[in-house]
Amino acid sequence: MSQELDRLAINTIRTLAIDAIQKARSGHPGTPMGMAPVAYALWQKRLCFDPAAPIWPNRDRFVLSAGHASMLLYALLHLTRTQAVNADYETLGRPSVTLEDIKGFRQLGSACPGHPEYHLTSGVEATTGPLGQGVAMSVGLAIAERWLAAHFNRQGFEIIDWRCYALCGDGCMMEGISGEAASLAGHLRLDKLCWIYDSNRVSIEGHTEITFTEDVATRFLGYGWNVLHVRDANEEKEVLGAFDLASAERSRPTLILIESHIGYGAPHKQDSPEAHGEPLGEDEVRETKKFYGWPEDAQFLVPDGVYRHFAEGIGARGAARHADWQALYARYRATYPELAKAFDALQRRELPEGWEAAIPSFPPDAKGIATRDSSGKVENAVAQKVPWLIGGAADLAPSTKTRLTFEGAGDFQPGSPEGRNLHFGVREHS
Repeated sequence: MSQELDRLAINTIRTLAIDAIQKARSGHPGTPMGMAPVAYALWQKRLCFDPAAPIWPNRDRFVLSAGHASMLLYALLHLTRTQAVNADYETLGRPSVTLEDIKGFRQLGSACPGHPEYHLTSGVEATTGPLGQGVAMSVGLAIAERWLAAHFNRQGFEIIDWRCYALCGDGCMMEGISGEAASLAGHLRLDKLCWIYDSNRVSIEGHTEITFTEDVATRFLGYGWNVLHVRDANEEKEVLGAFDLASAERSRPTLILIESHIGYGAPHKQDSPEAHGEPLGEDEVRETKKFYGWPEDAQFLVPDGVYRHFAEGIGARGAARHADWQALYARYRATYPELAKAFDALQRRELPEGWEAAIPSFPPDAKGIATRDSSGKVENAVAQKVPWLIGGAADLAPSTKTRLTFEGAGDFQPGSPEGRNLHFGVREHS
C-alpha cells in the first residue's frame, strides 16, 4: 500500500506540472517529470520542514536552482499544504499555493510565476531563474548556517542545525558561477550542503554531447566534495541511501549525481530536447497519462488520499521536529536570555537598539579622508554593535578597507566558523 501511495503521489506531482504547463502554453515539463521521484523522496521522507510553519528558523532549506522547473516546487508546496506567510513572517491561515494558483501558472498575479520568487510564494527559499545562481545562493545559506551555529549554539542547545539542499541541472553546471561557488564550498568544508545534480544530458538546443562532455564528478572531487552517483532517478532506495550518506558526511559538501530521463513517460518526447522547454501537446499529454496509469482526460487531478499521505509524512515529521525545537528554544531562552534576545532580533530583521550611535563623524578637513578609509572606520564601528554583520571582498580587503580589525572579529574558516571576515578569493561572480 505504501509503495502504491508513493507512486500515486509522484505521478500527481508529474501530472500537475504537465497540466499547468499545457494550460499556460509555456513552461518546462521535462525536469518535473524526470525528477519528481527524487524531489518526492527528499520532501516526504527526509526533509526537516514544517509545512504549517515554513519559516521556523531550524528548518532545512531547499533551493530549486533549476528555476525553470518551477512547477516541481509548486506542486510540492501545494500537496504538502505549505502555509502562506507575510513579510512579517506571520502565518496567514491559507495555503501558499492553491490549486487555482497552479491553474494560473505563469499568469500575471499568480503565486506561481514562471520562475520561483522569494517572498512572493511561501516555501520558496531563493529567487532562481538564471542558471547557477541558486546553487551559489545555497552556498551562502550553508555559510549562514555554519556561522549562526558557531555564534548561538551552546553545549546541549543546538538551536541551529539544519541542512541545505539545492536541485540543479546540466545548465547550472555549465555556468561559471556554479564552479566558483562549488570551489568555495569545498574549501570551507560545508558538510551540511548537498547539491542534487539532475544529469539528464539534454538541453534545449540538443543533447549535451554538442556542448558539455566534461566529467562533472571528477571536477567536484577536485573541489574537495563528496561525490555520490545514483543511476536511476526512479529507484527510491538508491536515492534515499544517497541522501543518508550525504547526511552522515562530516567534512565535505556532497554532490549527488542522479541520472534521469527528462520528460519521463512521454512516449515520443522522453529524453528529447522537445521535453525540455515547451508543453507536451494535447495528444502527448494523453499518452503520457496513460503510461502513468492516470485518467487520460482528467486535469489538475489530486486523487483521494494524496493530501493525507503528505500530511502523514512530511507534515507529521515536520510538526514533531518543530515542536521539539520550540521546547529546546524555550529552555535556551531561559538559560541564555541575551543570546536569545539577539537571535530573536536577527530573525525579525531588527537592528540592535542604539546601533546608529556607533557611527563615527568626520569633521571638515582641507586634506580630507579617502572614502575607503572613512567607510572602513564606519564598518568597523557598526560591526561592533551589530554582531551578525559579516562580510569580505574579492581578495581586496587591504585595498578597500573592508576588513573587520577589532579584537575578536576573526576569519571565517573551516576551523573558526565564528569569524566575521569572509574570505572568498577572486570569485567575483558567485
